[in-house]
Formats: sequence, structure tokens, C-alpha cells
Amino acid sequence: MRNNIPILLLEDDRVDVMTVRRAFKVNKIANPLFVVQNGEEGLKFLRHQDGFSDPEKSPKPGIMLLDLNMPLMNGIEFLKVVKSDDDLKRIPVVVLTTSKVDEDRVESFNLSVAGYIIKPVEFEKFVEAVKLIDLYWTLSELG
Repeated sequence: MRNNIPILLLEDDRVDVMTVRRAFKVNKIANPLFVVQNGEEGLKFLRHQDGFSDPEKSPKPGIMLLDLNMPLMNGIEFLKVVKSDDDLKRIPVVVLTTSKVDEDRVESFNLSVAGYIIKPVEFEKFVEAVKLIDLYWTLSELG
């Protein structure tokens, strides 16, 4: 991805966060990565509320990687809010989840996600998935 574009990762599992960071490192993705643990925290980050009031520490991301299974506000609930907000709806969202439920995939695409990726269990395959995300967004024009 273009190195200066911030990425927001919405993920509550610390092991998965470490896996994403490791996959970024292996793929030499140097974009700033910001992590929040649920949809409510994600909205606060995006709207510069509460502990995220400093835009330097919570810049508008060029892309979001979203887990669906999170506490407080899950990924689908988060998408419904973001995609109905004129200031946020154009930020591309890639779902990165363990959910293989057809309803989750259909609902995600109904809410205009840019992609839906099932998290591979094997690290090497996870690295490949992140590499494909990187390639796609390197070649794509971002808003």
C-alpha cells in the first residue's frame, strides 16, 4: 500500500493483531497501523472523540481492516453506522474475519465492503492474504 496511508484495524483478539503486524512486516508494509478493539472504539477513533481527539494520533484512515466478531459493537453494526455517515462511507473496508457464515458475507457486501477475507489459520497463508490486500490497494485509486 502507499506508505503514507494510515490503516485502521478493528480487531479485539491480541494474537490476531500481532499476526497482522507480523504479516505487514513480512510483506514490508510500512503504513501506519492503528488498532481499536471494537466498533464503538472505531467510531470514536474516526470521529475524534474521547481518547482519540488528537487527529495526529487518530488520522483518517485510507482503508480499514474489520473483524466481524467483536464485543460491544460487532463489525456488521459498525458497518451500518459507517456506511450511513457521509463523512466516513467512502473509506474502503475489507472484512478480515473467521466468520464463514453466509449471512455475514452477504450483509457485509450489502453494506459495500471492498472485500471479505476469511482469516487463514496458517501464518504463511495469512501473509499471502495480506500480500493480496496490499497489491490490490497499491494498484487501486483511493478516495
